[in-house]
Amino acid sequence: MAYAIIEAGGKQFRVTKGEVVRVPSIAAEVGSSVEFDALLEADGESFNFGGSRVTATVVEHGRGDKIIVFKKKRRKQYKKTHGHRQNFTAVRIESIGGETE
Repeated sequence: MAYAIIEAGGKQFRVTKGEVVRVPSIAAEVGSSVEFDALLEADGESFNFGGSRVTATVVEHGRGDKIIVFKKKRRKQYKKTHGHRQNFTAVRIESIGGETE
């Protein structure tokens, strides 16, 4: 099975063809095509490092689940609570490298 390691938003993702991946937010319209640089491309027995492209289609934009950040210093009457929701873009991987099907 062919897969690739891509980088988006400072994070790395292992992707295969047809998979839907949530990457950090990208400024692209839903339905448009985006390309990522492949750091590694593999098909089970051979590896190619860099140089190839991964094509994907934007499926949706959204916000992730809320996480709670809680800080406390005991015996000092200090408590602070913050919430955070990270924006994401869901993309469907259409092709990896130069494959055509």
